[in-house]
Formats: sequence, C-alpha cells, structure tokens
Amino acid sequence: MAGAATQEEWATRRERGAAPLIRVAVWIVLRIGRSAGQALLLPACAYFFLFSPRSRAASLAYLSRALGRRPTMADRWRHYRCFATCLLDRVLLLNSQVDLFDVTLHGEDVINAIRANGGGCFLFGAHVGSFEVVRAVGRQLANVRTSLVMYEENARKANAALHAINPDLAMQIIGLGKPGSMLAVRDRLDEGHLIGLLADRSLESERQAQIPFLGLPARFPVGPFRMAAMLGRPVVLMLGLQRGDRRYEIVFETISARPAQEPLEDTMRRYVARLEHYCRSAPYNWFNFYDFWA
Repeated sequence: MAGAATQEEWATRRERGAAPLIRVAVWIVLRIGRSAGQALLLPACAYFFLFSPRSRAASLAYLSRALGRRPTMADRWRHYRCFATCLLDRVLLLNSQVDLFDVTLHGEDVINAIRANGGGCFLFGAHVGSFEVVRAVGRQLANVRTSLVMYEENARKANAALHAINPDLAMQIIGLGKPGSMLAVRDRLDEGHLIGLLADRSLESERQAQIPFLGLPARFPVGPFRMAAMLGRPVVLMLGLQRGDRRYEIVFETISARPAQEPLEDTMRRYVARLEHYCRSAPYNWFNFYDFWA
C-alpha cells in the first residue's frame, strides 16, 4: 500500500523515539547517583513482576531448576532486582565509572597467556550477569582490544542504545549475516582482538543442538562454536556476575584451547556445563526471561 511504512521503518521510528527516553534516564542516573537510581527502579521492577506473566513464569521455572527447590516470592523478586540493577550499573560503567564498584577478577592469567602468544581468542558469554563490567575492566588493562560479534539487526539496536547512553563510546561491533563477516572476525583475531559473543541464544533459523542444562535438554546455537573451530582460536568462557551491592565477579575459564581439533559437541557440552555451574552459584544473574527449555 502506498505510503505505508515497512517493518524496518517502524522499528527505526521506535528506536528514535526511545533514544530521548534513554538519554533522560541516563541524565537522571548520572546526576542523582546510583543509590537514588536504584530507588527509581523499584516501580519498574514491580510493574514487570506484577503484569508480565510470561516472564514471571519463565523466572519461576528457571529458579526452580537453578535453586533445586521451589523459589520463594523473595527469590523471584530478587531475580528481577538483579536484572534491573545490572541495567542501572551498565549506564555507569559505559560512562567510565568503574571505580564505583568492587570488582574481583578470576582467570586473568588465561587471557594473559593467550595475549603472550600474540593471538586473539573467542570470549563466549551468555545472558548472565553483566557483560559491560567485563568490557569496562578490560578497557583498563593495557593493550586489550575487544570486538563484539552479533547479528546485524541486534548490532544496529545496540549501537543506537549505546549512542544514547554515551555518544563518545566507540563500539567495535562485527555484524553477522552479511558478506565478509567471517573475514572481519578473522582479521580482528589476527590483530590480537578478543572476540566477544553471547553463545546461549540464537535466531530460530539457526542450527541448534540439544544439550542437558539444569536437568533438561535445552537448545544452544551451533554457529559460535563452528566459527571458533573454523578459525582455530581458543574459546574462553567470560562472565561478569553480580554478587551483591556494588560487587561483581569476573570469570575467565578456558573452554577449549584447540576447538578445531575436538568434536564440536564436546566444546559445546563443556561450555554448557560451566554455564550451569555458574547459574547455580549465582542464580539470580540469569537474564533469559522466556521458556529456555521450550
């Protein structure tokens, strides 16, 4: 129909409309401070907790598996609060206020060993905790260069949101799904970049493998692990866990030193097993608010 906006145009309009709201929220947080910002989060948490039945059901199902018992109402509220707190802290971290936080780093030697050999690696994260605290601490380490890999649509949205939070922030994002993506990843690796991506969620059209996770089979994307095997670079688990008020724990663990030389499923199972370990260790950091096992 003539004059009708396409789906992409509507998405662009929504993002443009959201940008001023994000900038207002950022201005408030940066001016009034984190403690007051947390108070402002309470109504938002309460709204989604009360009026979002699907996410609430997903939270209940996940917490039951991660905690090994039926979660209390306090457990479920804490899950929402942890998510909201990480979003709030992201604004501060993106504006170079990492000194506000007490960050403990585990596994720095894993990254140092890879960098000493002059090569890059893959940092496989998940929708668990805060990726931003990992990047913020990484920016403070000498000569660490990080690039992010995500699907083109997600890359566009991420850049729009990040520009609204901090226009001066230079993002190194490689968009998948277009010609030359794999070559761009390879080139960054050759330059010593750490290539970060979230390996727990995929597009519906992407090939997936069912792997036991918290007691039931769940689908995980094959693509990230195939990419690591094809390019022959180490795979390192990367998580930034929220451990309490202003406290974060960053974890780096080697998942596979030579992914090209082992079965793809072995690498995937090792990743999922360690992800399960940290979901039990820090259960409220899980931010996939949908039925992950469906």
